[in-house]
Amino acid sequence: MTEKKGRRALISVSDKTGLLGFSADLIELGFRIISTGGTYKELHENGIPVERVSDVTGFPEILDGRVKTLHPAIHAGILAMASEEHQQEIESKGIERFDMVVVNLYPFEAVAGKPNPSPADLIENIDIGGPSLIRAAAKNHENVAVLTDPSQYAEVIAELREKGDVSAGTRKRLAWAAFSRTAEYDAIISNVLKGALEIKEEFPERFVVPFRKVQDLRYGENPYQKAAFYRDIFLKEPCVANAKKLKGKELSFNNILDINATLELVKDFDEPTAAIVKHMNPSGIASASSISEAFKMALGADPLSAYGGIVALNRELDKDTAIAMKSIFLDSIISPSVHKDAMPLLEKKKVMLLETGNLGNVKMPNLDLKRVVGGVLVQSRDLSRLDMSALKTVTKRKPTSEEMEDMLFAWKVVKHVTSNAIVLAKGKATVGVGAGQMSRVGSVAIAVKKAGEKSQGAVMASDAFFPFRDGVDTAGKAGVTAIIHPGGSIRDPEVLDAANEYGIAMVLTGMRCLRH
Repeated sequence: MTEKKGRRALISVSDKTGLLGFSADLIELGFRIISTGGTYKELHENGIPVERVSDVTGFPEILDGRVKTLHPAIHAGILAMASEEHQQEIESKGIERFDMVVVNLYPFEAVAGKPNPSPADLIENIDIGGPSLIRAAAKNHENVAVLTDPSQYAEVIAELREKGDVSAGTRKRLAWAAFSRTAEYDAIISNVLKGALEIKEEFPERFVVPFRKVQDLRYGENPYQKAAFYRDIFLKEPCVANAKKLKGKELSFNNILDINATLELVKDFDEPTAAIVKHMNPSGIASASSISEAFKMALGADPLSAYGGIVALNRELDKDTAIAMKSIFLDSIISPSVHKDAMPLLEKKKVMLLETGNLGNVKMPNLDLKRVVGGVLVQSRDLSRLDMSALKTVTKRKPTSEEMEDMLFAWKVVKHVTSNAIVLAKGKATVGVGAGQMSRVGSVAIAVKKAGEKSQGAVMASDAFFPFRDGVDTAGKAGVTAIIHPGGSIRDPEVLDAANEYGIAMVLTGMRCLRH
């Protein structure tokens, strides 16, 4: 190994993981270390030779440490290229070059994650000098190695030992990682301060949202597509991104989409509720007095389609429910928790099992993003609940209390079904679902066919108005007794006439709930 003499590393870190070992290795490799504040103290107290930044700048740290490294003696030493012109210029000023910059930033994200941090605490944890050092070193990566995370230490030390220097390829990767880190850091600050400073702009001119990778996926929607999963670092709500996998193979792109759809469906219900979803749409969902009974009812709604489905529960997965699951192949199960008596049964089952922690039936307001080629659509998340006072019965016959209960159940379900969406329900369980058809009557026909004899006495929910009376005719002939839908069509009078002809009770919500 060819060892360089007199090389300098500037180290200033908030996260001191691995600091001592890494610094000791640098000293062994012939580096001089220049450091600030707490980092200097940590190294000095542990016997590692270190120089103060203030000795390099000839200027003390001021403003309670807010100004330490913002000085030409530091930044010129980082930004100077290996050209003769730059060398002569910095030497004339008594400035030495830096070969390495090791910086991780003030823990703004950690402070933001504490309960009710004050704006003052947040602002005081915005790093100024750190991002400046990182960006300067990354800009001059042809001459300087920049490290922004302790996970990078081992690779760099190994390369120094083996090659005597940090290779150009490694410096490029470290520079890219550095710019990504400062971009994320600023995005986090922007998002947190928007709330802390009470900025009311819902859709800002510049939309910057930090996402962090959870994992690489086996593939995307199809095996020839590559994919990865990223999570919103601010959303602490129980969700698929924050769930813990207990058993099973690695999740796929389609798994995550389906698990998310299933879990978000059951989160809308207060009673014990189970849902089975295939390809983003429910094959069966039911509410009951116990989670095991809810699962049995959801399975019974469409046992054929449930094969290979995704199951979500809004209560702990207990032994009785695990026993009920033995009879069918399921792809994935997600629930708040799994009872210890259920685990031995599930261990024998080839299924992916995830737990979320207590759901609490609380959904946190945030933005919903949908990607299109060349852009992204951003909207507020659909957290809608029916305004019971706005419900309007428009038919001659009013719904019974049982029909109204089932209609409210079906309405909660229909907002999670792809438009055009139709849900038939009875006894707080779906009996037929029609999803994603090009005509509303087509969805009604599919839901009725799925329900079979169960459509007799069932209620129907539609996510939007009926453009023609044919959907009501189809439902009426199948024995549906009550319908809930938004209303608002120019043909509402014809639709109402059809409902009255069949003796159907019809309730209008005044709001639609489309899902694309």
